[in-house]
Amino acid sequence: MPRALLAILAVLALLAPAAQAQTTLQKTLSRQMRSAGAYSGAYVMDSESNARLFSWRSNTRRILASNTKLFTSAAALGRLGPDSTIATSLLGVGSLDANGTWKGDLYLRGGGDPTFGSAAFSTRGYGSTANVEALASRLAEAGFTRVTGRVYGDESLFDSLRGGPDSGYRTSPWVGPLSALDFNHGYGTRGFLSNPALYAAQKLDAALEAENVSVRRKPSTAVAPAGAADLVEVRSPTIAQLLRLQNKPSDNFFAEMLVKGLSVDGRPGDPLRSPADPEPVPPTTANPAAPTTPAAAQPGPATTKAGTRVAVKFARTLGARPVLVDGSGLDHADRASPRSVATLLDRIRDRPYFSALYDSLPIAGRDGTLDNRMRHSAARGRCHAKTGSLIGVSALSGYCNTRSGRIAVFSILMNGVNVNAARRIQDRMLSAIVRQAG
Repeated sequence: MPRALLAILAVLALLAPAAQAQTTLQKTLSRQMRSAGAYSGAYVMDSESNARLFSWRSNTRRILASNTKLFTSAAALGRLGPDSTIATSLLGVGSLDANGTWKGDLYLRGGGDPTFGSAAFSTRGYGSTANVEALASRLAEAGFTRVTGRVYGDESLFDSLRGGPDSGYRTSPWVGPLSALDFNHGYGTRGFLSNPALYAAQKLDAALEAENVSVRRKPSTAVAPAGAADLVEVRSPTIAQLLRLQNKPSDNFFAEMLVKGLSVDGRPGDPLRSPADPEPVPPTTANPAAPTTPAAAQPGPATTKAGTRVAVKFARTLGARPVLVDGSGLDHADRASPRSVATLLDRIRDRPYFSALYDSLPIAGRDGTLDNRMRHSAARGRCHAKTGSLIGVSALSGYCNTRSGRIAVFSILMNGVNVNAARRIQDRMLSAIVRQAG
């Protein structure tokens, strides 16, 4: 037998098991998708070779539910950077005398940090040091003992709408009130806050009193005037950390706060900080006449609509074409095709911030919204994926490390389904992908 023919037969022998495995995978996934009904689609690809492993109505846009958060996350990482933080600033209009009296007012200006609040809430819940106690402590350390004016809460970075389109832009029970100066995830002692900025100002006033810094007048709300001086600030966890806090439990509040903030990125006065940015230094009683830096004017108001436009535009740079109206996926108008979602996930693997997205996703059978799923499956610990659920909608998209050592990118978007039944189908599909892909 000629050597050339022997070589061809040898190659075919090597390819045959892979081809057979791919055929088996396609049959398995097809059987599962047929049981999902006519309004569902899926796409699976080998992320290293870009080979299509499975496609089922993959070009039709479906309701995304919380898979929308993948687009919010990608845009936040691409536009803001994984190591950036969000500042909440305390500004002042007035002057400090040698006795520690601030003759004027203080303005607590929100930057859209979803972790800002009290030390007990933000540190215990999020590992965040962005709280009113930290701001009050820094003023006390500088020698402040008295404020002749009052503390104002300034939420002007965001518009005044408290919710997204699914709630008619009113406070949603699934999100809470949106404000650039939210406090404790939008919760007060009696439920959701009706005036987050005022509540935050009141809490800072109380924190100052606890530090023996008396404030003469009662807290209120107002926009910091031009020329107000930067006194101190606190910063959120990094964007990468915020996305873990968002995506593991699928936190709608975080997603809506972040998507609004996208629309002010890069404009003068935006609250984004890089690790190298110095913090403001307030005057002290030892040097009350020390010059302070005038704060830049706020670039807002940021809006949900403007933020989603940024997210869509960024997605298109990666080859995805979603329709987005909010950051969390609560609205049924958030749609994309399975192939579009998979394309976003595949192409972001080449970006330097990929690990931040990957680490933010729930792990099958281990944590987040996948903690109780696939615990006894081949997918356990091998698949990182974002879940999504609404009435009649179930979605699951992400990455699986297959037993053959390949990385499979997948998106399964199911509409018009029983959610519990859909999850069982998805779990079986991921197990098959891990066992049979590649």
